[in-house]
Amino acid sequence: MLLVAVAPASADTVVLAAPPGSLADVIDRLRNFLIGLAAGLATLFLTIGGVRYLTADGDPGEVERAKKGLRNAAIGYGVAMLAPVLAAILQSLVG
Repeated sequence: MLLVAVAPASADTVVLAAPPGSLADVIDRLRNFLIGLAAGLATLFLTIGGVRYLTADGDPGEVERAKKGLRNAAIGYGVAMLAPVLAAILQSLVG
């Protein structure tokens, strides 16, 4: 037997995300988004490159494609690490 407790719905307004207070908040949120996006894509390229390398079975063309994927992953991780620096430069330019 399964018992489920249900609470009545309230009439309070739910705010999902507070509006940004300043330009600095917007830049911080953009920086965090870019870091997450770059790291996620880099991880995807790393995974694809690793799988291609493991399944290349000595084929030089496939090994080259795998190395290109791993190189793209390294570039993506570099961009993710540089995102805070780029955001700080943008923030200092804007004010």
